[in-house]
Amino acid sequence: MSDYHFNGQEFQLNYPAVMGILNLTPDSFSDGGRFIDPEAALEHARSMIEEGAQIIDLGAESTRPGSKPVSEQEELSRVLPVLEKLPKDQFILSLDTTKPAVAQAGLQSGIHIINDVSGGCPELLGLAQRYQAGYVLMHTQGCPQKMQDQPEYLNVVEEVADFFHKLKMDLDEFRLPKIWMDPGIGFGKTLSHNLELMRSIDCFKDSAWGLLLGSSRKSWIDHLCGAPNPLDRLGGSIASAVHAVSKGVEIIRAHDVYETVQALQVAKALSSPAVKT
Repeated sequence: MSDYHFNGQEFQLNYPAVMGILNLTPDSFSDGGRFIDPEAALEHARSMIEEGAQIIDLGAESTRPGSKPVSEQEELSRVLPVLEKLPKDQFILSLDTTKPAVAQAGLQSGIHIINDVSGGCPELLGLAQRYQAGYVLMHTQGCPQKMQDQPEYLNVVEEVADFFHKLKMDLDEFRLPKIWMDPGIGFGKTLSHNLELMRSIDCFKDSAWGLLLGSSRKSWIDHLCGAPNPLDRLGGSIASAVHAVSKGVEIIRAHDVYETVQALQVAKALSSPAVKT
């Protein structure tokens, strides 16, 4: 268990932790449109906390392959009505955004973590430092519209590791409560790239940051197992989560919170030394 001070609030995280996904978009690949209504979003957030999520990740702009960007105003109009009603002292709130204006509005409204899928925006890092927020920094190759158009690497594990470690000196300039690195499954990667990254995710461990994995319901499971409907990818999502935690990942970003929390609890118990009675 670790103690953190995020944006004026004290929290404890019991690792491994599950980050519940709250999509406030009409076009997310898995549950687009389900939680656009603020009341439906609030109910889903509360439900995920009851199921064991320790973090709720709000996202108001889809970053699925082929998605188009939305304006700052549109993103704010989706996220602020939900954020304003959520408690800021009961569980950790994360905001998935690449826009500094949206991040600042979220931080002013009590957000505790910035989830940056752009690969480390200096403005976002500066805002996180100002508000003493946590930070998730994800590797990506290309923008969402084109990132899956034949992505190429000579050695994907080495290149992602090099990307993280080249940022280490820059990150040292920002005094942040906690940073997590995310290898960016499905963000400019083929099936083989995704599998290599997940097999070797412990290569990205460093004392300067923790690790987060977001593999839930993504198309790599379809490509591997033949599951075109994202709702049919629970088994693959859980398998990747259990594997990742066994390799030292601290946070699992998940759609199916109850099942993921249960799987991680069982895996943790099975990997613990037996207690003699």
